[in-house]
Formats: sequence, C-alpha cells, structure tokens
Amino acid sequence: MDKQAKIYVAGHRGLVGSAILNNLQGKGYNNIITRTHKELDLTNQLDVASFFEEEKPEYVFLAAAKVGGIVANNVYRADFIYENMMIQNNVIHQSYVHQVKKLLFLGSTCIYPKNAPQPMKEEYLLTDTLEYTNEPYAIAKIAGIKMCESYNLQYGTNFISVMPTNLYGPNDNFDLEKSHVLPALIRKIHSAKLLSETKFDEVIKDLNVSNIEEAKAYLAKFGVSENSVEVWGSGKPKREFLWSEDMADACVFLMENRDFGDVMASRHPELVSGSLKQPEIRNTHINIGTGVDVSIKELAETIKDIVGFKGNLVFNTEKPDGTMRKLTDVSKLNRLGWKHKVELKKGIEQIYNWYLEINE
Repeated sequence: MDKQAKIYVAGHRGLVGSAILNNLQGKGYNNIITRTHKELDLTNQLDVASFFEEEKPEYVFLAAAKVGGIVANNVYRADFIYENMMIQNNVIHQSYVHQVKKLLFLGSTCIYPKNAPQPMKEEYLLTDTLEYTNEPYAIAKIAGIKMCESYNLQYGTNFISVMPTNLYGPNDNFDLEKSHVLPALIRKIHSAKLLSETKFDEVIKDLNVSNIEEAKAYLAKFGVSENSVEVWGSGKPKREFLWSEDMADACVFLMENRDFGDVMASRHPELVSGSLKQPEIRNTHINIGTGVDVSIKELAETIKDIVGFKGNLVFNTEKPDGTMRKLTDVSKLNRLGWKHKVELKKGIEQIYNWYLEINE
C-alpha cells in the first residue's frame, strides 16, 4: 500500500478497528477514511453503495461487526447473524463493484468446530459441529470468508481473511452483560476491590448509579461482592488472548505483504500456468494469535493479583463452560514473518491501567 493510498477502516471506534487505525497512522498512512455508525449504517445497502460511490476507497479493512461475550451471543442470536451478514454483504460487494484493490476481512476463531483438534489449523474449518452458544455469529463469519474466496475466484478480486483469536486492549467493551471474558473479569474484580476498600464513591461513579445500595444490588447480579467474585463455569476451559495492537500490526503486515494470488500460486501452480480450470480453493484465511493459551482459572487469578483484590474467586459450575479449548495454530502467519510481541501478563497490566485512566 502506498502511504497516500485511500484506506477505509470500517469500525474504527471498536477494539479492532481503533487498533488498526492507530497502527496505520503510526506507519505514516495519512489518507484514511472513517465513518461512525451514526454517519453510516453498514447494514443499509443503499447507504453503503452511496458511500463507496462518493469516497472510492482503494483499500478496505472490514473490522466492523456486532460482537459480544457468551451471554450476548446466546441471547441475541438473531441480531448477531443478521447484522453481521448485512455488514459483510454490503461492504464486500461494494468493494467489488468499486474495484477496491484489496480488502481485509476480520473474522474470529469461533468459526472452528467445537471439538476441533488443538491447536486449530486453518484447514479444520467446516469439519464438524460449531459451539452452540455462538453458532449464529460463527456462521456469519464463515459466510464472510467464503464470500471473499468466492469473489476472488469468480471476479479476480484481492480479498483476504484473517481469524484473530480472543482480543483485548484499548477501547475494549467492559459492559458486564455484553463484554468478553477478560474485560468482564477485570471490571468485576476491580469493582469487588473497591467494595472491599469501601471506596463507595468510586463504585457509584463507575456504574453511573445514584447510591451504593443500587450499585451493590447491580453487582450482585453478576456475582460481585466485597468478599468474592463469581466466575462462570469450572475455570478449566483454556483460551488464547492477543493484545489488540499486536493484532492490528499483523493485519497491516498482511495487507502490505500478502495477496490472494499468493495463495493460488503456492497451492496451484498448474492454475497459474493455465492447465487447470477449476481447482478446489478452500481455507485461504490466516489465523492471528500467540499460539499460547491459559485456563480461565489462571486468567482470573492473574487478573486478581494485578488488580490487588484479596477476596475469593468462586467458580459457578452451573454456568456453561463453552468450548473446552480454543488455541490457534499460527505457523502459517509465523512463516510469513510475523510474531506477536505482548505477552499476556504485560497486556493485562496495560489494559487495567488504561481502564483506570478512562475512569479517573
């Protein structure tokens, strides 16, 4: 990508999009287009078509999505599949119509089967049943991968897909109902610490409620008190976590160094020479992660130590564990020349400090 190239970052205010935007700006890209949801509803086909006609971006990072944790995914199933499908369909199709040079589509490792062998290689996609709680979101993301592949094969576009593991970092969602496990645990354990230290004014301010009784009642719904914090499930499931700014760096690296044509050339040299008409092209996406995972129990204990909470962690085994293990195989990305920099403990310290700063 040329430094003057016109780049559209869809979803620039979210965890993923904001990290990509910052990475691009830090590397000297200065012709970046953004739109807030209020300015452009990506689920609206006509509005998206008008935007592409007016702006004509050369490159697109499709980081916009409806996201959430296990509760939100399971409760708002229709919203997750509908909104994500609409966003993808509109942005990917208009990128084709307006001859975007390259598009990067961001998915999620929840696309892999619930009982996929570990670590999860790209070729495990669509080999078995998905985890039920986030099946609608996963199916939407799988459709996005297949849409990119299909447009590349039929129309000769250059659309690439990446599958980041569980992300955390600046601009994360700390909502106790809708957030992912890591930011949710940070907020719950931080709230419990404040309660234990009788810093009631800070609790009231953080929750934006009128009094401490209201705050305690609200936190109790999520298993938070001055003495303990409830963690869903047994604590045994293992998860991999990637600092969002590392993820952004990997995305920009791939946009600068990887084309869909590279996949074709490496897998089917006979197609390049013109001797094969219709090869089967699958699993062209690339995993982005660390290749290292921890149990939810280890994660909660690490957060507890960093936050400085002296109470107990209570594991509620009546709540779902979800998939027991989700570890990505990142050998493909490593072979291309990229590796993560921020290890988990350091990342948790950084995101906790960020959370404290925005709540001062």
